[in-house]
Amino acid sequence: MKHAYSFLLLFLSLMGAGRSGYGQQVSGEKTVTGDFERVPFSQFVREVETQTEARFYYDAAAPPDSFRVSVRARELTLPALLERVFAGTPYRFAVASDRRVFITQAAGISAQLPSGFFRPAGSPIEGPVAAAPEDPAPTVAPGRSRYVSAAEYKVYEIGTSGGSGLATLAGHIRDVKTGEPIIGATIYSEKPSVGTNTDQFGFYSLTLPPGRYTLQIRSVGSKNTRRQVILRGSGRLEVEVEEDITTLKEVVIEGEKDRNVSSVQMGLEKLDIKTMRQVPTAFGEVDILRVVLTLPGVKSVGEGSTGLNVRGGNTDQNLILFNDMTIYNPSHLFGFFSAFNPDMLQGVELYKSGIPAKYGGRLASVLDISTREGNKKKFGGAGGIGPLTSRLTLEGPIIKDKSSFLVGGRASYSDWLLRQLSNQSFRRSSAGFYDLSAHVTHEFNDRNALYATGYYSSDQFRLASDTTYRYRNQAASLKWRHNFSNKLYGVLTGAFSRYDYDITSEDNETNASRLEYAVNQTSLRADFSYFPNPKHSIDFGASSLLYHVRPGSLNPLGGASLITPNVLDREQALESALYASDKIELTQRLSVSVGLRYSLYNALGPRDYYRYALGQVRSENTIIDTVRTGAGNVLATYHGPEYRATARYSLSDNSSVKLSYNRTRQYISQLTNTASVSPADTWKLSDANIRPQVGDQVSVGYYRNFKSNTIETSVETYYKSLRDFVDYKGGAVLLLNRKIEADIINAEGKAYGVEIMVKKLTGKLNGWVSYTYARALVRANEGTPSDQINGGRYYPSNFDKPHDVTLIGNYRFSRRFSTSVNFNYSTGRPITLPIAKYYAGNSVRVLYSDRNAYRVPDYLRADLSLNIEGNHKVQKLAHSSFTVGVYNLTGRQNPYSIYFKAENGQIRGYKLSIFGRPIPTATYNFKF
Repeated sequence: MKHAYSFLLLFLSLMGAGRSGYGQQVSGEKTVTGDFERVPFSQFVREVETQTEARFYYDAAAPPDSFRVSVRARELTLPALLERVFAGTPYRFAVASDRRVFITQAAGISAQLPSGFFRPAGSPIEGPVAAAPEDPAPTVAPGRSRYVSAAEYKVYEIGTSGGSGLATLAGHIRDVKTGEPIIGATIYSEKPSVGTNTDQFGFYSLTLPPGRYTLQIRSVGSKNTRRQVILRGSGRLEVEVEEDITTLKEVVIEGEKDRNVSSVQMGLEKLDIKTMRQVPTAFGEVDILRVVLTLPGVKSVGEGSTGLNVRGGNTDQNLILFNDMTIYNPSHLFGFFSAFNPDMLQGVELYKSGIPAKYGGRLASVLDISTREGNKKKFGGAGGIGPLTSRLTLEGPIIKDKSSFLVGGRASYSDWLLRQLSNQSFRRSSAGFYDLSAHVTHEFNDRNALYATGYYSSDQFRLASDTTYRYRNQAASLKWRHNFSNKLYGVLTGAFSRYDYDITSEDNETNASRLEYAVNQTSLRADFSYFPNPKHSIDFGASSLLYHVRPGSLNPLGGASLITPNVLDREQALESALYASDKIELTQRLSVSVGLRYSLYNALGPRDYYRYALGQVRSENTIIDTVRTGAGNVLATYHGPEYRATARYSLSDNSSVKLSYNRTRQYISQLTNTASVSPADTWKLSDANIRPQVGDQVSVGYYRNFKSNTIETSVETYYKSLRDFVDYKGGAVLLLNRKIEADIINAEGKAYGVEIMVKKLTGKLNGWVSYTYARALVRANEGTPSDQINGGRYYPSNFDKPHDVTLIGNYRFSRRFSTSVNFNYSTGRPITLPIAKYYAGNSVRVLYSDRNAYRVPDYLRADLSLNIEGNHKVQKLAHSSFTVGVYNLTGRQNPYSIYFKAENGQIRGYKLSIFGRPIPTATYNFKF
């Protein structure tokens, strides 16, 4: 009984009630009429609740059902009736303004908590609260704000009585200081064991039987918290959490502890900005693509390239999204920098397998990059100054707690570095870039919110020549999110993306020219998420994407130029899709997710295309007709299903196995004859002569956590088959080629491998180590034997690097000082070498090996950085930090490629290294 009374007192102190003593008159109070003769107290309560719409709260044992009510009422108000009922008894009551009645044996009940208990002094208290005046306020936990700590003790009453079955609780989880959504946060109830995660908007939906619950809320980088709720019916609960600022004595990285084991998703890698800042990179700039390259199954052809090769896929087979805007060239300055301002970012998700049905258009992976929303409570900013670049980001509320802005920019000043080189040609060179990003969020109400994002980047360089290269990314998106109910919401997204470049040469007036290229895409998509219950979720939607491509134009520059204009016909196409996926927990151990995406592609006019003789190799001599397609007419149609399926079976609480299969289709291909991504590469749409690419992947994985989920381990193996992706004949011409299909070969490929990863999430020493064994093989056996590559046999792709080992380690000496190390080893990439020379027609010719029959030497690099935080005074103008480090600590000359020169009648080979010596870096970062 003592414990029951103590529980009741705490309950009353947090619920909100009327004045002490025998209650208070409630405005608009309904009266009670009735004759009660020795009626059990529970029966009396039901009758009064029926007449007055009041709700009673009391311990079932006090008053007990042995307590009988004998009273005659004629239009008595509720306080007056209760005064008669409890006269001469030890019971006391309080009536809140919303007709909640609290009954206890306590000496008195306070009508209100002291001013400012839940918020700073002077702020209004949310809702009626009851508490015993002699009890002190709950103690605020060390390091926690008074508001958040008090919210953990408060009991939230959600919904109204009278419903039946289950109730759905929904809302958002946000940062208490900035108002930004917390993505991937977990909110769950232990009894019953039901939980869910927040989505990209910080939104959650949790369906439970009516009752009282203690909900636990956890997220990466935030302090664990809880909320006590009485769930009577469906309703909303908004939650604010605090950033997890560690003490001087220890470092703890809290995560979604068993998500890698319990989630049905596989092949997904998540990175937040805090993790990315710890990885050393060249020139000290946080580079998300460099960090992604440290993940198992992700490779590049070498240094100086940000092209990603994921599980045997080409660089063009990755869909790179920045707030749902497609980015075609994600790099700056020859690939040394990624195109994204790190201070703008919230996190990154990389899907290598088990790709959700809502994503389409690429074969290998989806890299989904999201920005923060900006601080909804106060103005702030962040920035950094490095040896080659500087950046600045500003954010703040437009309407406090309703709308916010986030804007950032970066610029380079790298010409000074070129002027340090001894070569006079390079000293007269120039290179630079800048980018701008902006994001605006506005919440109209609980059901509607608007998100707008804009992005622009520009690069320009001229290296030891008279030719100037310029390339630009432009993108914008507008989202409207609408909550139809706690179980259903939808997002309507419109987006625009453009990538263009121009190459100008004007040193020689007679040959002065400008080469231009551009690809545009405009998209509209609608995505819906439905949550029948916590163990079942359904996603469905539709999308449509319109491509416009200017394949290239060469025009004279200046009146003296003798260049003949050459302009290729524009291309356009429409890609549409419908999708649906269903994720359900069949049993406590078995969960499955199945999805279907059906895509339809139409290549559109107006344009000319060539028809070739059937059964013959496409060439100038096999053209049989030229077909003119009018505006809006369809010249080719492709369509087909894209299957998605994933299953997870739990072997125990800390281990599971997963299986996934997905088919993907890709209707646009990148044309490049270089090993690395080049700004001058072009994109080609599928048409009557170029078929779309199709890929199938099967993956199996085993996941196991150790030491209370603080150490994650995983082993994934996969097999992927590809068909109709683009390869090239020897001597292919890719720029300004009106018959590009004659130089293209539809190749097929296969990729397979094993990825092993161990990740430690907690403690002063943390990080991850991974090993990947992977093969990526290509076969081109179309046409005559002379057109086939390597006799139609499989050969290694440019990025086939079987062995890869990566170590990322972080050690924090104290709250202010930490160090990070990055170690990487991989097999050298394939290369084609000259193996002999011969004489033909009185001239010397070079005989080359089979394509990619040899390899450059293995790659090995170690980086080291020291991070120095400023002092941690809360009240200061700006919080600053320094990062100093060394890229390529050992100075190893890792060859990027090998090139050959004829010297004195001999052919000599030379290794080309991008970073052949240690590169010291220093960056100053600040935040206010």
